[in-house]
Amino acid sequence: MKYSTSQRITDASAPPEAPQELDLVRVVERAALRHTPFDHIRMENVFPAALYREMLEHLPAAERYHPLNHPDARQTDGTSTRLRLYLYPESLLRLPRAQRLVWGKVAAALSAQELETALKRKFRTALEDRFQQPAERIPLYPVPILVRDFPGYRIRIHADSLKKAITVQLYLPSDTSQAHLGTIFHATGQDDGTDQPITMQFLPSSGYAFPVRRKESWHSAPTTTEADGERQSILLTYYVDDSFEKKRKWRLERAKIFFGRYPKR
Repeated sequence: MKYSTSQRITDASAPPEAPQELDLVRVVERAALRHTPFDHIRMENVFPAALYREMLEHLPAAERYHPLNHPDARQTDGTSTRLRLYLYPESLLRLPRAQRLVWGKVAAALSAQELETALKRKFRTALEDRFQQPAERIPLYPVPILVRDFPGYRIRIHADSLKKAITVQLYLPSDTSQAHLGTIFHATGQDDGTDQPITMQFLPSSGYAFPVRRKESWHSAPTTTEADGERQSILLTYYVDDSFEKKRKWRLERAKIFFGRYPKR
């Protein structure tokens, strides 16, 4: 379903122009903040055309990823339908040089403090209502992940864990043939036929972002088929940084996945 003219938009933005340089802050700033069915933005022309072509040409091989262990991402034989590659230095260093150069640039932009600040500004009202403090003071840390979804992947309606503060997904299809595979936003967590869902169409160099709210930021993903092929995207999640020690432990666990052991201190 496409947006209707009746949807409320708090900041009118001009039609997006294709950027010449990678500027994710500008992409966020020019996106209109919408409130139906919950606060979110839809982003277009996220990446410069030349860089986007390089990203698609230099997607890492499947063996560079690791599987997601989740009930909704599991085939009947137990194999995962979603593979993930964390865009951290310890994983990027293991890629061939050409891939490393492309994805290193993208990873740096995704992890930049300026992008986090722009998203906090965009979702200020929702974030401050949830955390009861100024948006700038909410401690977060970004987790950028390159994702490959295989036929059979799906995710049921959910609102995301409250360990998360902001969820971002950037789509990486090569054309418009997978438009129907975009994330679906819901007004309710019940699949009872009363909902009027909105699909964030899975189009090249586009994406969405929303602040995570308990029993509000309901969303799902449709089941993919063999005819759909693989679905490529980037997930950028801002987690609530409860403490330095928790973040340190999390990073050590990630390093263990990539290196097979904890790195030396």
